[in-house]
Amino acid sequence: QPLPPRGFSPRRRAWLQARVRACGGNVQRPMAPTAPRRRPAMVSSLADRAGGNAAARRPSSAVWPRDQHPLSDPTRNAELHRYEQEVKGAFDRIVPVLQQLSLQQHEPRFPEVAQALAHAELGFALPQPILENAWVGQLDMRTLYAWCVFETYQRISDQFFSDDPLAGNQGDAFEQFLFDCGFHLLDITPCADGRLAHAIAYALRIPLSCVRRRPHAGALFDIEDTVERWVKTEHRRSREGYPNAAHDPTRYLKCVVYHFSSIDPSHEGCAAHGSDDGLAVSAGMARLKAFREAVEKGFCCGASVDLLLIGLDTDTDAIRVHVPDRDGEASLDQWVDARELYAETLGLDSAAARAHIAAAVQAGCSGPTDPGMNQFIARLIENNISQIDYVKQFHGGNYSDAGHAERFIGVGIGFKEIHLRNLTYFAHLDTVEEGAPDLDVGIKIFSGLNVTRGLPIPVVVRFDYRGSVPGARERAIANGERVMAAMQNRYSDLFEKGLLHLLLSVRDRNHFVPSETVRSTITIPTPGGH
Repeated sequence: QPLPPRGFSPRRRAWLQARVRACGGNVQRPMAPTAPRRRPAMVSSLADRAGGNAAARRPSSAVWPRDQHPLSDPTRNAELHRYEQEVKGAFDRIVPVLQQLSLQQHEPRFPEVAQALAHAELGFALPQPILENAWVGQLDMRTLYAWCVFETYQRISDQFFSDDPLAGNQGDAFEQFLFDCGFHLLDITPCADGRLAHAIAYALRIPLSCVRRRPHAGALFDIEDTVERWVKTEHRRSREGYPNAAHDPTRYLKCVVYHFSSIDPSHEGCAAHGSDDGLAVSAGMARLKAFREAVEKGFCCGASVDLLLIGLDTDTDAIRVHVPDRDGEASLDQWVDARELYAETLGLDSAAARAHIAAAVQAGCSGPTDPGMNQFIARLIENNISQIDYVKQFHGGNYSDAGHAERFIGVGIGFKEIHLRNLTYFAHLDTVEEGAPDLDVGIKIFSGLNVTRGLPIPVVVRFDYRGSVPGARERAIANGERVMAAMQNRYSDLFEKGLLHLLLSVRDRNHFVPSETVRSTITIPTPGGH
C-alpha cells in the first residue's frame, strides 16, 4: 500500500496506515466524548522525574559556561539563529540593492548590470521591461520593491517545505508529552503582532506539527470559529479515533499569548489594546472564558476545555504564565515569570533547576492545581529558558528593534512557514469585513514602516485548501480573489498611488509542500503595438 504523503509525523503516518488496513475489516467505532470536568491526577510530576537535591549546585564545566543556563540548548540556538539570519537577511538586502540600482539607472548597460546585481545579492531576476525603460524616466522603485518582497517570500516558502529548517515535523516525542499531560490538542492564539510570529518555534520551542496556530490582533480569536474547530476535533476523535479515542480522559487546550514591553510599556505594548498591559491580560482571559462557556452551553459541561493565558515580553522573549487552578480559573495579577526563574536557577544543575521550576509552578496558583497542566507549564518555561539565552547571546539581552519591523502583511488562512519575529504581521480572516480590525491595525503599522518612506505595503493573501476535496483549490483561489478586491476597495487611496501591492497564493494543506503563486497586482509593461 502507498505510504502517506511526506511531511506527516511518525505517529500520524502510523495512524493513517492503520486506518487504511482497517477499511477492509470491521472497525469498532470509538465511544462518544466523555471528557470529565476535572482530569484524574497524574501519577508523576515533573518534579518527581527531576529527582536530586533541589539545593544541588551546578558543577563547573567548560560545556556550561557561567553565562549559559544548564537547561539551555546552545546547539539548537545556533541552528535557529542561522535560519533567522538567512531569512531576514534575504529581505533586508532588498532596499540596499534597490538603492544601488537607483544610483546606476542611467549608466550604460544598466539592465545587464542590474540583473547581475540582483542575482548575486537577491538570488533572482528582476522584471526586464522595468529595467529597460529606466532610461526614459525614473526607475519604478515601488513596483521593484514589491516584486522583490514577493519573490523573496516565495523562495523562503520553498525552502521551508523542502528543508524543514525548524524541524517542525519532528514532534512525535512532544505529542506524546501532551498526551501524558492530559491534552489531545494544543490550540494557541498569539497576537497578530509580528513580534510574536516566532512564539511557537522560538519562544515556546513547540514542534510545529504539535500545535494549531491562529494569530489575531490583540489575541482576540473568533469564538465561533474556534468552537467549530473544537467540534471538528472531537468529531474526529469519535469517528476515527484521532488523535486519540474519544473516551480517553484528555482535553482540548486553548492558549492565548498576549504581549507586553518591559522596556517601554507605555508605547511598545499591544497596539490593539493601546499598549495597556492590564487590558491585554483581561481581554485575553475574557476571550478564553467566553470560548469555554460557548462549548459548555452549546454542548455539555463534560465536553469542556482547558484554558491557559501566557504573556510574552517582546523585548526579551521571556514568558510569564498565569497558572490556572483545577477549575481553569487563573489570577490576572499573579503569574510565574520565566526570567525570574532563569536567574534563580542559573547556578543549579539541570535536575535541581527542573525541580525548582516545578515547585514554582505549583506555588504559582493559590488554589489546587492540575498536575498535568503544571507539567506542561514547567516544560514551556524550560523551553523558554533556551530562548532567553538566545536573546542574550545573539541580541545582547533584548532586541534592538523593540517596535515593529515586519517585512510584509500576511492575510487569509495559512502561513505554516512563517515563524520568525518581526517578519510578518498576520491578519487571520475569511473575509475583509470580518477581519477589518486586524487589517486596519496592520495597515496602520505599515503606513509608518513603509509608506512614510515612499515604499508600498506588500500583502500576501493566502488560502490553504485540502487537495483531496474536489474543487477545493478553485474555491481557495476564489476566496483569495474576493479578499484582494475588497482590500483594493477598502484601501483605495494607497492602491491607486502604488503604495499597496498584493500577491495571491494558495497551498495544499494535505501535503508538506510550498505555496503556489496565483497572481499579483504588479503590472509589468510589455512591448507591443496594437
